[in-house]
Amino acid sequence: MTIRHQLEQQEKQFLSPYACLSSESQGRSFQEEPCSVRTAFQHDRDRILHSKSFRRLKHKTQVFLAPEGDHYRTRLTHTLEVAQIARTVARALKLNEDLTEAIGLGHDLGHTPFGHAGERVLSELVSGGFHHVRQSLRVVDVLEREGRGLNLTVEVRDGIVKHSKGRGPILSEDPKVKAMTLEGQIVRLADIIAYVNHDLDDALRAGLISAGQVPSAITAVLGTRHSQRINTMVCDMIDASLTFGGDRVRLSDPVIEAIDALRDWLFAHVYQVRTVHDDFVKASRILRELFLFFMQNEDVLLSHGGDRYPGDSMEVSVVDFIAGMTDRFAINLYHRLFLPQPWKIL
Repeated sequence: MTIRHQLEQQEKQFLSPYACLSSESQGRSFQEEPCSVRTAFQHDRDRILHSKSFRRLKHKTQVFLAPEGDHYRTRLTHTLEVAQIARTVARALKLNEDLTEAIGLGHDLGHTPFGHAGERVLSELVSGGFHHVRQSLRVVDVLEREGRGLNLTVEVRDGIVKHSKGRGPILSEDPKVKAMTLEGQIVRLADIIAYVNHDLDDALRAGLISAGQVPSAITAVLGTRHSQRINTMVCDMIDASLTFGGDRVRLSDPVIEAIDALRDWLFAHVYQVRTVHDDFVKASRILRELFLFFMQNEDVLLSHGGDRYPGDSMEVSVVDFIAGMTDRFAINLYHRLFLPQPWKIL
């Protein structure tokens, strides 16, 4: 019996009857020999962790554009916080931690540079629009490993594509947005728990707001400190889910209402304030000009790291290239292509 078989047996003995077992995965798009020491979901997690798109998250915007301060979140630290919160809940509910972690680590791989500002630009320019969850799936299905993709399991891919809420409802029974596994549903909630907390924390650090400005109706439910808010939300998810017998991932109504109120308050007082918004207007111009330029210059696209895969339109290839950029790569490339360079005397 291999180590993988032993781990699969342990899952059957220990995990909840509602957990998604590695041995019962619906499999991969392309059949391959299983690893002898890792379950299918462990293997997926490792593939994501070692991917180039995962490493690039360290230089992609979370809230503040290319922050120079050492303690502001990036898309990578957001991803790690989501994975940690999700694993805590999965362990408490005796669900599959490896599946939960794989989804958490992979959920934002398709995010553009400059955060949601970059996503809005591509949505305006691309026929059929653009959404980072679809791009995340394209990253793991196609773009990684020079066009071969990561060949992830059905369950991880489903969790990635159904994690996003936008400004829509936190909980939904719509099968189009509800993950097929409880582990995927946990990541959907862990995502918003992570970002409303760390975005508030970063805004306080930046001096955009003060702690006293947060409405008392929110702090009365969630708490006044960063750790207190996270603890409230995580414990509430565990308790509410267990109250329903463990076959559903839930939050209590008061906590859902408080999270919704905090999210709306952050949009009004952090995400859309002029000092933050103005830089993203400039960043949007960078991506718009890069997009239009590369659409007319395939040779330059290829010479700067873009790819053309069989069957893809020029538009798809340009979107792949731009969405994969980090903030600093996009800024530096813009300078190189559109701004005069100082003459270098030899």
